[in-house]
Amino acid sequence: MSQTPRPRPRPRPVALTEQAVESLLQDTTPWLSCEECFEQMDTYAEASVHDPQHRDDAMTTHLRGCAACDEEARSLIDLLRAR
Repeated sequence: MSQTPRPRPRPRPVALTEQAVESLLQDTTPWLSCEECFEQMDTYAEASVHDPQHRDDAMTTHLRGCAACDEEARSLIDLLRAR
């Protein structure tokens, strides 16, 4: 005779931080996917290091809303500045 597995207790909901809510509600136009972001990351990082006035609206918008891509971009920029 097999026993019916007990249902697992549901995790308690966690309140979102103000920063998380702002990230979810931000305007993401012009839109850029993570794949497109990574394809342009080297060029963006080099341009950001060599020209502090460099603007790329699509990258900036994506990096504001995507922690993984933002961390990658910051790491790459820091690496380039250390040279």
